[in-house]
Amino acid sequence: MTLTLPDFPHDVAAVREATERLLVSVSKLDDAAIGEPSLLPGWTRGHVLAHVARNADALVNLLTWARTDVRTPMYAGAGARDSDIERDADRSLAAHLADMKESAARFDAAADALPPARRAFEVEMRNGVVERADRLPLRRLAEIELHHVDLGVGHTVEQLSPAFLDSELAFLSAIKFAGHPDLPALELRADDGRRWLTGRPATGTTPVVVTGSAAALVGWLTGRGDGRALDSQGAALPAVPPL
Repeated sequence: MTLTLPDFPHDVAAVREATERLLVSVSKLDDAAIGEPSLLPGWTRGHVLAHVARNADALVNLLTWARTDVRTPMYAGAGARDSDIERDADRSLAAHLADMKESAARFDAAADALPPARRAFEVEMRNGVVERADRLPLRRLAEIELHHVDLGVGHTVEQLSPAFLDSELAFLSAIKFAGHPDLPALELRADDGRRWLTGRPATGTTPVVVTGSAAALVGWLTGRGDGRALDSQGAALPAVPPL
């Protein structure tokens, strides 16, 4: 299965809806919970929330680049992303909520300001990855949905929408892990019969077939699941490179 063209207005609306769900979950926490470990090794919930906010601003930079044709990197420098997260992690719940709302509003405004004629413009993400501007809302959506899971507040991969899971499976197979030298050739099969090929090209070898629900496949590929619900036909599940 290959990637379909993005639906920019639909994807921007999906980002807004996912953001609201995330804010509802975060608003139920308190200052002590912000400092507790998240499901991401080495990160507290505060680190996750700081990252979500700074990611919004980083994507605003890319949307601005696409709109103006003036090169605007995601982050000010190589270490800026990590230093900004560390700077902002240890804050109160109120400060995190305010930052998340304000940065989300900036993302919305930047997306709304991007003319249709500029949506196919290509920008360079972190680590040199090239992406079309009209796919940036999907990138943002993945950040919000997956990091909502990482907070460890009861929001699980199984609760993610079928539309998001389908989009993420297409992205992971066709872009993120396609041709990846550290992942053997895989044939991913959803319970409903859909299939995705990814990993190293299957040159003279048979791909490892992994079958399961879309949620279980996304959980495994993104490090949010251990793969126990997947069937690999007796073969060991390969280690998936980090995102």
